[in-house]
Amino acid sequence: MTLPVRELASPNQDDRPDGCQIDMVILHYTGMKTAREAIDRLRDPAAKVSSHYVVDEDGNVLRLVPEARRAYHAGASYWRGLRTLNNRSIGIEIVNPGHGLGYPDFPVLQLVSVCDLCLEILSRHAVPARNFVGHSDVAPDRKEDPGEKFDWEGLARNGVGLWPEDVPDLGTFGVVRDAASLRDVRAALAHIGYEVAPEGALDPALSTVLRAFQRHWRPEAVTGQADAGTLARLLAVARSCE
Repeated sequence: MTLPVRELASPNQDDRPDGCQIDMVILHYTGMKTAREAIDRLRDPAAKVSSHYVVDEDGNVLRLVPEARRAYHAGASYWRGLRTLNNRSIGIEIVNPGHGLGYPDFPVLQLVSVCDLCLEILSRHAVPARNFVGHSDVAPDRKEDPGEKFDWEGLARNGVGLWPEDVPDLGTFGVVRDAASLRDVRAALAHIGYEVAPEGALDPALSTVLRAFQRHWRPEAVTGQADAGTLARLLAVARSCE
């Protein structure tokens, strides 16, 4: 069954570069008080921001930009050695006021529509599981969305994105601080897709990237620490990206 989609064009779009294949989907939350405010901003020429889709709290879906066209949603971003991710990605804005405005749970109907929309995108474009990411994954120094309350695990169970199976929760103990182990942490994050320096201590930059990883793959402990539970989940996700 095709997901019902209402058209409401945004002027903030242009042509994708010639020969650029769509191989990413980036999920966002709107981060505004209401859906109406968010949609108005995404359609405001002065704002110069947009997305391909908006999924409302009741599960209704708007298309603001055709998939064949480039929307302005990722901004300064990086994933798996690539930048300028708007060129190759589809952006989905999920209506939620975000961390700054209470950050409520995502309603079930909304999550179902996001999943159905992603599955339809997969039927049209060859997007690897590792390339279904959040805005915080590709811009961890600027963004937190869609955040730790988004059901990435449920999405993966339905065939969208990655979620490591049967990884025990080893808790928040045993934070890694020695140089050799931190080198392995950095290598695993880079293998998944994050931009990290290959060497260094557990500095603020690494903690920021670890928080982004945890928001996606370890939402029960968004600490920015390389603890035992995070390491187990990190290595499992890295193996899934091979």
